Amino acid sequence: MAEQSAEVVICGAGIAGVATAYELASVRGVGKVLLVEQGDPLALTSDKSTEAYRNWWPGPDDVMVRLINRSIDRLEQLAAESDNAIALNRRGYLYATADAGRLASFRAEAEQIAELGAGPLRVHSPDTSAEPYRPAPAHGFADQPAGADLIFDQRLIRAHFPYLSEATLAVLHVRRAGWFSARQLGMLLLERARASGVQLVRGQLIGVEREGGRVVAVQVATAGGIERIATSRFVSAAGPLQGAVGQMLGVELPLYNELHLKVAFDDRLGVVPRHAPMLICADPVSLDWEAAERVELLGDPALRWLLNPLPSGVHGRPEGGADAATMLLLWDYHTPISEPHFPIAIDPQLSELVLRGMARMIPGLAAYAASLPRAYIDGGYYTRTRENRPLIGPLPVAGAFIIGGLSGFGVMAACAAAELLAAQICGEPLPSYAPAFSLARYSDLAYLRKLEQWGDVGQL
Repeated sequence: MAEQSAEVVICGAGIAGVATAYELASVRGVGKVLLVEQGDPLALTSDKSTEAYRNWWPGPDDVMVRLINRSIDRLEQLAAESDNAIALNRRGYLYATADAGRLASFRAEAEQIAELGAGPLRVHSPDTSAEPYRPAPAHGFADQPAGADLIFDQRLIRAHFPYLSEATLAVLHVRRAGWFSARQLGMLLLERARASGVQLVRGQLIGVEREGGRVVAVQVATAGGIERIATSRFVSAAGPLQGAVGQMLGVELPLYNELHLKVAFDDRLGVVPRHAPMLICADPVSLDWEAAERVELLGDPALRWLLNPLPSGVHGRPEGGADAATMLLLWDYHTPISEPHFPIAIDPQLSELVLRGMARMIPGLAAYAASLPRAYIDGGYYTRTRENRPLIGPLPVAGAFIIGGLSGFGVMAACAAAELLAAQICGEPLPSYAPAFSLARYSDLAYLRKLEQWGDVGQL
């Protein structure tokens, strides 16, 4: 058995593991950090996201807003010092509703999130407006407003978003939001980490050795045989495979996996402008079916559910530059808990359902229903806790740490999550939000009682 040693071993070279390696080696100067990855770096789930970010997070408290605000600070810093190699933009997220009964709650939810630290809420109505609405540029991120613009003025909505349904009554344009190249971010961090001495070990983690209740080594199956790496600090950044790593440590992790898929197709009709923001339907959706289709669905018990209202949240955005035509669409209308399997299984009806769902918000997309465009579908697993907050910090085995449960917000949270974990590994002072992401929170009875009241804080 070959042997070597390292100060820190990180299992998983997805965006969380790579960002942690960067924080340890490039920012803090930790020597000999090893990344263990059996596949290609940044390729299991990190390159399957929508690459979007936003600081707009519901409560019940401000810890997610603070974590993501910090991560966006770091993203903007990396973009500024790299001539925006990560293609960061601030187009924003645009939530739209056509439900008159929801207008009051739509505003109340926006006011609550603004108060949590996401930035000021500017209200634009037909008779009054706090200040003129400022459209978001297609490119760049500097000198843009924070907070959000809540627009009730339908003339203003039609002027700036004419492709939305005429039934749209209000939109909420979240401004510290947009998207970037997750692949470029990951490669930038990986290149800097390698320049600081980080090494990639190609292989599969097969064991974590412990003595006296603490980590002393890991075992990795490589092409050349079993390799033992002596280390006193081990990080699980294993994404959807966190459960298997937890079993090696004898730790039960409160995580589960959901499969989420996205559809990419060419908007050859140019229905959605190339400069559009992330577009999100905030209302439940009832799909339009022809009379004959309704009869057929009604007669099939396996498909009858398609006649019922489906969840809100169908969303999408343009992908690529002004000369491209690609649209990305996503809709989590059905997300059962599942064990990770690769390659992932593709839902054959996904493309049609997502296009039909998005057409309720953007009617022009209905033109594709008769002849569905060829679509490319991929996706990955959201590994999450029940309250959809990450796990960042030490595990019950001394020397073992986790950065996981990053659900659908891994690329946007990675910079701050890795910074927090690196501070814990190095024994540095921690931000006040650190306990909110610790595994130890599940040992707090008061916290567990709160969980029963919170429910799911959502993905979008």
